[in-house]
Amino acid sequence: MEQVLGQQAGGVAIAAPVRAASAALAAGLDRGPESTVSSDLIRQLRVLEDMKSAISSLQAKIAVAFDLAQRQEQARNGIPASARGKGVAAQVALARRESPNKGSRLLGLAKALVTEMPHTMAALESGQLNEWRATLLVKETACLSVEDRAAVDAELAPDTGTFDGAGDKAITAAVKAAAYRRDARSVTERAAHAASERYVSLRPAPDTMTYLTALLPVAQGVAVFAALTRAAGTARSDGDTRSKGQVMADTLVERITGTAAGYSGIDLQLVMTDRTLLAGDSEPARLNGYGIVPAGWARELVAAETSGRDQEYYVWLRRLYTAPGTGELLATDSRARFFPPGIRRFIETRDNTCRTPYCDAPIKHLDHIIPITSTATARIPASQTPQKIP
Repeated sequence: MEQVLGQQAGGVAIAAPVRAASAALAAGLDRGPESTVSSDLIRQLRVLEDMKSAISSLQAKIAVAFDLAQRQEQARNGIPASARGKGVAAQVALARRESPNKGSRLLGLAKALVTEMPHTMAALESGQLNEWRATLLVKETACLSVEDRAAVDAELAPDTGTFDGAGDKAITAAVKAAAYRRDARSVTERAAHAASERYVSLRPAPDTMTYLTALLPVAQGVAVFAALTRAAGTARSDGDTRSKGQVMADTLVERITGTAAGYSGIDLQLVMTDRTLLAGDSEPARLNGYGIVPAGWARELVAAETSGRDQEYYVWLRRLYTAPGTGELLATDSRARFFPPGIRRFIETRDNTCRTPYCDAPIKHLDHIIPITSTATARIPASQTPQKIP
């Protein structure tokens, strides 16, 4: 496997073993007895899994080599040391078809594995760890010095099979314990700092549902869950027919928004065609912050008939004009330094997410692709503006 992967970094060398495995699979299914076919299939799964790990290790090495090459090239071009390496993570992200944020994490993972954690890197190369479990080791030692991280890597020695059969939680626990033994103060300070990283996020889920996630300090998180559990227990004891989970979810929505419906007085920005809204057309709609939703569901939301309980609230309609050929929403360029509120709203409604390839994060920055450092105004095409700030 190492010989095959070492031939070149291009897709031909990597794809050849996969094609060979596919051919062997087809041949085995055509000719072999059932017992042989089954053993061959499971063996091929293991081989392919090992290949995935080996390819991940090769990607890490290439990413680090690319970062070094870029820094050397930038140095020759006279770029200050403090600015060297800028944009490398974004290029890694594009090459791996990931968002800029994920690209930054992948580059950080690669640097840690290649330069600081040789045992973990060797385990990844040999297939004893996959990329995610190698990430867990890197993540849990991030607060340590280079020397202590290397010591933990040597102590655990993942390349000797110490984590064979271990799940994610077992690996995380072992690394945390080893890190604490090396530098208890840094681990404790990291835990104290973690409270400053609390946040709330929203991710789409199937069937017009969504995941509302809160990262909270443990005491607050336990208190919130206990309060919702208590509310559910009280409602159920009073004869409420909803399940415990349903009561907890409904209670959370009502306490946060102040209404049982959860969206009264809040601008949801539901985008649909006039045919979908007024003529019963099946063209799906789009809910900002979520994505595509069924036409019927969108009409029910506008009619306030969700969950079988009618709700009274105001519905505002805004006309958006589309290009006849493509159906894309149209907009007007702005010569101002910042977009006025109306155009900002329009761009957010039209584009919905960041315009960077492979990034589907919400729009955070609309005014400029290139940072403006002078007082001069800039004319930036609106179709190119939405970006997410890392």
